[in-house]
Amino acid sequence: MSKRTKILDLLQTAPGSDYTVMGWVRTFRNNQFIALNDGSCLANLQAVVDFENFDPSLLKRITTGAALKITGTLIPSQGKGQSVELKANAIEILGDCDVEVYPLQPKRHSLEFLREIAHLRFRTNTFSAVFRIRHALSYAIHKFFNDRGFVNIHSPIVTGSDAEGAGEMFQVTTLDLNNPPKNEDGSINFKKDFFGKATNLTVSGQLEAELAALALSEVYTFGPTFRAENSNTTRHLAEFWMIEPEVAFNDLDDNMDLAEDMLKYLIQYVMDHCEEDLSFLEQRLAEEEKQKPQQERSEMSLKEKLAFCLEHPFERLTYTEAIDILKNSTPNKKGKFQYPIEKWGADLQSEHERYLVEKHFKKPVILTNYPKEIKAFYMRLDDDGTTVRAMDVLFPGIGEIIGGSQREERYDVLLGRMKEMHIPAEEMSWFLDTRKFGTVPHAGFGLGFERLVLFVTGMTNIRDVIPFPRFPGNAEF
Repeated sequence: MSKRTKILDLLQTAPGSDYTVMGWVRTFRNNQFIALNDGSCLANLQAVVDFENFDPSLLKRITTGAALKITGTLIPSQGKGQSVELKANAIEILGDCDVEVYPLQPKRHSLEFLREIAHLRFRTNTFSAVFRIRHALSYAIHKFFNDRGFVNIHSPIVTGSDAEGAGEMFQVTTLDLNNPPKNEDGSINFKKDFFGKATNLTVSGQLEAELAALALSEVYTFGPTFRAENSNTTRHLAEFWMIEPEVAFNDLDDNMDLAEDMLKYLIQYVMDHCEEDLSFLEQRLAEEEKQKPQQERSEMSLKEKLAFCLEHPFERLTYTEAIDILKNSTPNKKGKFQYPIEKWGADLQSEHERYLVEKHFKKPVILTNYPKEIKAFYMRLDDDGTTVRAMDVLFPGIGEIIGGSQREERYDVLLGRMKEMHIPAEEMSWFLDTRKFGTVPHAGFGLGFERLVLFVTGMTNIRDVIPFPRFPGNAEF
């Protein structure tokens, strides 16, 4: 095929030369104007057809969804909405599309409908914008860490450990499920399995990242993680991607600095490089907000929300200080919280996190020093013996976007915490070794990539920011 020019490039090119473009038809008006899109940008290229010079049978095949190759001359546009257009000299149909059965017509489709045809939703303006921004964020994450000297670690997807101690894991096995080998006590004999032991899909790359950080100093993982949590909500997926930096010689303050720097860098990158897609999604969100009751509408537009996170230093306070604020807040006293705050030790919900960010401080918030009972075993125990050096970064409209901590580097204390939480030390001997051989203070955090994309794009359902969502009852494609 002759060399094609991307529509993104052509729309920024001066008229006067011949070019070949290829893409999919969005609309074909008056047997004369083709709106063509190739996914390189949100905008379509208008190709103008002199229908008297083309075979009528060819023109009948130019339908919404059809794939075309058009060669023509780039000329100044006579119409509104574009500065240049392509005067078509030759048109080739690369792929026909039966308009009678093609589900994507030139009209507004609901997100619910588009989830049912997820294999085609990339062709809509909304999802092409979302996934270009997702790509930009992915690139920016690697650039942020690379420019700071971090080493990218590929942590395993199949693992024999449960990093969170939660037990909500997908099991991996090659055993015959209809007739698995059994031990004398009737339990399954996993020694006969492929790996010679029980294995699962990973819930986090953190523990392996710690191993690398305690030799390479600054590392990060960026990979798929899995939770077998039967949760059918707009904020949960069974398969999602996580970014997990781990840094030797860092304490909790260093960790908070890194998280704030990273989030601001990523938001700024998208605002600098995805302006067209952001503007479209901002308008889409504004139209969606009009359908909501007044009290449920956001006080900020999409770009205002992003600027809000860039312009304000993140407020830092302890969990204990946050509980005092929430207990004495008007919504709590008037019974407006779905989960009332009654005492220290409560596990904060999204409504509490959003109150702190959007109503009380009016800036992003980092909460620290949570009760040890509601946090993981690897978080460093504070001197008071009741809290750990955990941190959660809270954003407007979404609540927690990052969770992390300074890690427990003291062997005896870590071993004690594992016993408290019934985590078998013998299975984690490799992890404990790092505390026996040259242990150092270190810290890290996890950023759920889809949560970030959800926030930056203004989408309201996490299933709409990952190409092929996995959730209870669904593993299509």
